[in-house]
Amino acid sequence: MKLALIAHDKKKNDMIQFARAYQHILGKHELYATGTTGIKIMEATGLEVHRFQSGPLGGDQEIGALIAQNKMDMVIFFRDPLTAQPHEPDISALIRLCDVYAIPLATNMGTAEVLIHGLDRGALQWRSIIHEKQGE
Repeated sequence: MKLALIAHDKKKNDMIQFARAYQHILGKHELYATGTTGIKIMEATGLEVHRFQSGPLGGDQEIGALIAQNKMDMVIFFRDPLTAQPHEPDISALIRLCDVYAIPLATNMGTAEVLIHGLDRGALQWRSIIHEKQGE
């Protein structure tokens, strides 16, 4: 499965804790992340992460493009709801695309833990059927 990991500045430490705690699960999948988040995950865990631009420089849109092509299976996006983001339209578009393409999306630690445990139990295998239909 292909997983996107995104975190706003004030949520990066939460993402690092999450990545460390679930490294044994994340390591079984292809990981994608926006700029600094990807670096911090790699440094903290040693996991391989494909990095895009930072969110404000287009990273959210790059991940959105993969979602629109049905090439992303899950998004974990630790958002900071208390700080205005200059690229809020990009964030809204990314969330909308997850809804349009039925991509599981977690925007906080609690939901992320439910999704990661579900992933580990095989609850997202329905995504494999979509990939087979697309010839991937």
